[in-house]
Amino acid sequence: MTDSTLATGLNPDAPAGVPGRFVTFEGIDGAGKTSHLDELEKRWRAAGRDVVRTREPGGTPLAESLRELVLHQPMDPLTETLLVFAARRDHLHHVIEPALQRGAWVLCDRFTDATFAYQGGGRGFDLSVLSTLETWVQQGRQPDLTLVFDVDPAIAAQRLSAARSPDRFEAQDRAFFERVRAGYLARMQATPARFAVIDAARTPDEVALQVEAVMAQRGWW
Repeated sequence: MTDSTLATGLNPDAPAGVPGRFVTFEGIDGAGKTSHLDELEKRWRAAGRDVVRTREPGGTPLAESLRELVLHQPMDPLTETLLVFAARRDHLHHVIEPALQRGAWVLCDRFTDATFAYQGGGRGFDLSVLSTLETWVQQGRQPDLTLVFDVDPAIAAQRLSAARSPDRFEAQDRAFFERVRAGYLARMQATPARFAVIDAARTPDEVALQVEAVMAQRGWW
């Protein structure tokens, strides 16, 4: 795949009338997005769609190795940011772009919005540097739709406490997640048409209905 293909996302051999779609799920740790991602994947597969389920950081052997470093090894914010974008570049080249080129529907657990929220908001890293890296690495590629599962950090912390041993991010204090949540809000305000906000404080059934409504509105359900 050439750089021009990555930049444009165009593929003359893609199935006619069946364009690939790129949908991302975002939210602070403990927002509960994973089970709803599972359900959407199941529904789309049952509808006969070619679905690629992936995650960030991760999605390729190299990116998964970088994920382990980012989640578990101490490092400064610049190193952390560079590793996240390196993983993303490999992920785009080897998974996301090829899938979209053949007309697949890509479901990704986190993407660049998480970087602006966690590294930019949470860590306080320079947003202008993040924007430059975003341009270099993605060459214009953005999700068609991003669902942000929004929840108060206090509720998210209660959920996480019963889930598992925390990684470097999950172990952060409430103030960190307040900044992350604000980072997501700022990202949504910059390009609101791409986002749908899900009230993740509600019951799982109520959250599922919100996701269904978003997909139905776009004719993707």
